[in-house]
Amino acid sequence: MGAAVLSRDEEVHWLSGATVPENCQWHVLHTSSRQEKILSETLAAMDVPHFLPLVKQTRYYGKRKTAIEMPLFPSYLFLMGTLDEAYQADRTGRVARIIPVPDQQQLDDELRNLYLALSNNAELDRYPMLKKGVRVEVRSGPFRGLQGVIEDRSRADRLYLKVFMLGTAARMQIDASLLDPTE
Repeated sequence: MGAAVLSRDEEVHWLSGATVPENCQWHVLHTSSRQEKILSETLAAMDVPHFLPLVKQTRYYGKRKTAIEMPLFPSYLFLMGTLDEAYQADRTGRVARIIPVPDQQQLDDELRNLYLALSNNAELDRYPMLKKGVRVEVRSGPFRGLQGVIEDRSRADRLYLKVFMLGTAARMQIDASLLDPTE
């Protein structure tokens, strides 16, 4: 299906259309490197509802081609529950930090959209939110390591390489999916 979604029968949330109990809310868990799936399995065993969006990717190992499921957002898992349950997850040793969610409704809506897309087999790729003034770095390809600034929100595929000392810049066009924000 492309998404790992788990919930308790007594704490049904948007996945089945019911409301969330008062003391439950979303918590974003920033996991240790490559610990998302293991933490998801641990939370499932503890009967703690959570959402780990997974996407299928093709990997090549020599001449072999394999399809694997990878987290859409590496190092992040979304937990729906009490603060005590978030602390339980933290005690597994697989969580780097618990990130508070100031706008519960916005995150709920965003995760619902992701869930609907993944449950309908949409092909999703992680894409950095690039906007004017954001410093970015090319993460792969022949320009790997090159850094620049996005100057036009409507054209995030244009990277400006500035030379502040001279008060000038050079512009290059590059696939925006190769760019990662550095800030």
